[in-house]
Amino acid sequence: MMVLLILSLITLALSSFVMLLASILSKKTIIDREKSSPYECGFDPKSSARLPFSLRFFLIAVIFLIFDVEITLLLPIASILNYTNLFSYLITTVLFLVILLLGLYYEWSQEALEWSK
Repeated sequence: MMVLLILSLITLALSSFVMLLASILSKKTIIDREKSSPYECGFDPKSSARLPFSLRFFLIAVIFLIFDVEITLLLPIASILNYTNLFSYLITTVLFLVILLLGLYYEWSQEALEWSK
């Protein structure tokens, strides 16, 4: 048990060190106005390169990612059927599907799934 604790602390310290080192090394030290501006064949830009982003599209993309991750969690459920108790398998699967359907119903009731109004 003590070995597991020591290995966990070493792993945590090592990963924190690597993240800190990567953060320090990846920072841009010189901010250049020319490199930050859009390039239009040598001419001055006619308008801003930063177009307004559709919040609706972003919301749909996030919902897609959430449900995509939930589907990847659903796929292994079929493969564990032979290794587990049928009752616990059914309870887990039904509970997971109910949570998934409640999330879908909530998104639908908030009209987040509507493409246009």
